[in-house]
Amino acid sequence: MIYFKDIRWKNLLSTGNQFTEVQLNKSSTTLIVGENGSGKSTVLDALCFGLFNKPFRRINRPQLVNSINDGGLLVEIEFDYGSKSYKVRRGIKKNIFEIYVDGKRLNQDAKVTDQQEYLEKTILKLNYKSFTQIVLLGTAGFVPFMQLKSIDRRAIIEDLLDIQIFSVMNVLLKNKISENKEDSQNIEVNRKLSVAHISNTEEAINDLKKTKTNQIQQNESDINTNEEEVDRLNTTVKKLMDEISKDKTAQSLEEWRGFQNGIERKMLASEGEIEFYEKNDICLTCNQELNEEHKHKMIEEHHGLLHESGGALLRLGNKIEDLQTRLDYVSKVQTAITTNQNQIQAISSYITKLKDQIKEIEAREDDIEDKIRRLRNLKGDLKNCMEKQEKLSAQKQLFETAYVLLKDTGIKTRIIKQYLPIMNTLINKYLASLDFFVSFNLDEKFEEKIKSRHRDEFTYDSFSEGEKMRIDLALLFTWRTIAKMKNSVNTNLLILDEVFDSSLDANGTEEFLKIINQLAGKQNTFIISHKGDVLFDKFKNVIKFEKYKNFSRIV
Repeated sequence: MIYFKDIRWKNLLSTGNQFTEVQLNKSSTTLIVGENGSGKSTVLDALCFGLFNKPFRRINRPQLVNSINDGGLLVEIEFDYGSKSYKVRRGIKKNIFEIYVDGKRLNQDAKVTDQQEYLEKTILKLNYKSFTQIVLLGTAGFVPFMQLKSIDRRAIIEDLLDIQIFSVMNVLLKNKISENKEDSQNIEVNRKLSVAHISNTEEAINDLKKTKTNQIQQNESDINTNEEEVDRLNTTVKKLMDEISKDKTAQSLEEWRGFQNGIERKMLASEGEIEFYEKNDICLTCNQELNEEHKHKMIEEHHGLLHESGGALLRLGNKIEDLQTRLDYVSKVQTAITTNQNQIQAISSYITKLKDQIKEIEAREDDIEDKIRRLRNLKGDLKNCMEKQEKLSAQKQLFETAYVLLKDTGIKTRIIKQYLPIMNTLINKYLASLDFFVSFNLDEKFEEKIKSRHRDEFTYDSFSEGEKMRIDLALLFTWRTIAKMKNSVNTNLLILDEVFDSSLDANGTEEFLKIINQLAGKQNTFIISHKGDVLFDKFKNVIKFEKYKNFSRIV
């Protein structure tokens, strides 16, 4: 239970630089009176500003500051919750927002928005809308429950029944569902990528294996073919070399050419002798005269030698020609041998290159092993993706089930259904106490169904302002009763602003006061009214406000 004890304020609206203080737990019933503009309703704005940082009436926040002093607005509220005592200080010009727990300031480094959220959700456990439906009821800035939109009505009921946690859970669940969807999409992308990578890697491994096998087989085939060619060439070279290894043609040719040169020299000598004997008659050696017979004999002898040498030279020329032909053939054979040996050397180099390529290809086994290891890792990644997908799928089903339970038509509706009959019973009870006899029922959408004794159907807007006020009061008392039953938004404070002045007749006022007196001792009720002369003796405590030198004060 929130037990409000004290509130004080200064430089708020028409209040000056001196604190105005109201002890909230002093009396079970307190009447606040004063002339128009005296500041008697300022306590409502002080409470709303101090707790929720907004005014009760329809004005802007800066308009709360006293226009004469133009600064120094400060509100201090003290209350207990459970075993702890709290004090909230809030101000404008300068800006102040402080929360004290058992005399110690709470989390000075936190942001203002974070502190406000903590105050509403953790300490007070109610927000501005709920506060102005259960604790305050007034004419300025107050929107009655029946004039709220359906979604706002529902929010207040959820606060009353302490089931707003399901709404919070639903918001968190929606975030979880969104995260689950995003994670599932990411996992599906990763799964597809893994499948594609696995397919590509398997294809690459197969291509490498196939290429390796094909290349080795091709190289081995080429090696065999070239080795056969080398064998053939070696055989050819051997045959050619065997053919010319014992050949003496060059030597014989040289010898025969020597013979040819010798014969040619002899023939030249004979020709010289013939010319000598034909032209000379005296011997050059002995200077004796040469007779004709001797000269003729010598000429004939040398002609015979020339004839004989010419025949020999002819035969020798034929022999040399045959030897030259043979030598040319041998030269061609040697050229063929050299050509074949060059081919053998080139082919042998090519065979060596092919064998080296085979070694390199076989050494590429490391590339295949790397890809196989990568393939194992990719399959492991795919397995992890599949496992995560299964978990996310199971999580999604769980979230979907929870979503059905947590949405407005789920658990909350079932709880509300249980309390609706109690609410409607209490509403009709308080309406009867206020001398307003109708059948008032709220449905699950919090739409009203109002019937008269003659079963005529009405809506809230069908009634007069006084009748609407009776409905508003009945709802207010009902919400407070439900709050106490649930121990959710339970508080000692109730403030009603000008509810008697125009909307309730004498009989309604009397019945209302009976309800207030029934609550005496359990709560502290403040009634703000112009009818001080009529109500003065009906309250245990009276506070009167007045305007003094343009500032409000308590008399």
